[in-house]
Amino acid sequence: MLSRVAENLYWMARYLERTENLARLVDASASLMLDLPQQLSPGWQPLITITGNQLQYQELSRDYSEKSVVKFIVSEPKNPGSMLSSIARAREIARTVRDILPRDVWECINQLHLYLGEHAAEAAAKRTRYAFLGHITGCTQTLTGMFEGIVNEGDALSFLTLGRNLERADMTSRIVDVRAAAMMAAADEEELRPFESVLWMSVLRSLSGYQMYRLKTRERVHGTGVVRFLLAEEHFPRACVCCLRRAEEVLHRLPNSVPLLRRVARMRRAIHHTRFESLGQGDLHGFIDRLQLSLARTNNELARVYFGGHGESSSAITPIRVA
Repeated sequence: MLSRVAENLYWMARYLERTENLARLVDASASLMLDLPQQLSPGWQPLITITGNQLQYQELSRDYSEKSVVKFIVSEPKNPGSMLSSIARAREIARTVRDILPRDVWECINQLHLYLGEHAAEAAAKRTRYAFLGHITGCTQTLTGMFEGIVNEGDALSFLTLGRNLERADMTSRIVDVRAAAMMAAADEEELRPFESVLWMSVLRSLSGYQMYRLKTRERVHGTGVVRFLLAEEHFPRACVCCLRRAEEVLHRLPNSVPLLRRVARMRRAIHHTRFESLGQGDLHGFIDRLQLSLARTNNELARVYFGGHGESSSAITPIRVA
């Protein structure tokens, strides 16, 4: 497979996964606003922090209102990490690799791009937001099923799988970092104590993990349990360790992958050996910073080994406070 084709497939999968993750994040945040008293609501600014696009947002607006933040994340053309920008990039890539993908995949991506462009305004209205985001999530999940169900096993599927799982691990770490830090900082506030479980449930719902958490742990929702589940649970598809394990399985089938396998194995071991119950806010943040830096270096190493030394000039979502 040509290195440029491999790179295109890798980034197409990342952009599609990013679109789904952002849709889930907006949906879960909107639900959280309804569950909390208005004076205790965390607001919409944390969503900008999670995406790492604070500078781009501040160039456009200083207003962190619901309407402004949702528009920026869903459809702002000047935001390279918006859902609309991500789908546009995925569609352009899919167009260039149509000869090696099933026709159904191209048609689904094209239809999703058209739908998002025509209906993006529905995300701003509470009455239509749920259906709009649900449609986006459903389409991206359909594409994931297509990749696993009708794409031949081989290099194409390998790079699609790598892109999807590294993007998932990155977004999960971002959500845990920002949301956990905010809730740990607020843990001593007496007004928020009755809503602690609701806040942690929103973190799980950002990744559609609430029911799987309850099924796996069979315990009440609490901070340490949620952090451990989303970072270290081997069998939850959006947990960092599970994403890294799936990436590792793919790398075993690719040539020249030994340096990458070592890097991924180090990340997995670091997560497994961490005692999350003993981590304070600063310690957890530092741990996730190192994890995100390792994920970024893994992306760069992939570009060096498989993409002819060049990668995407920007992931369009920058690391959170990582140099």
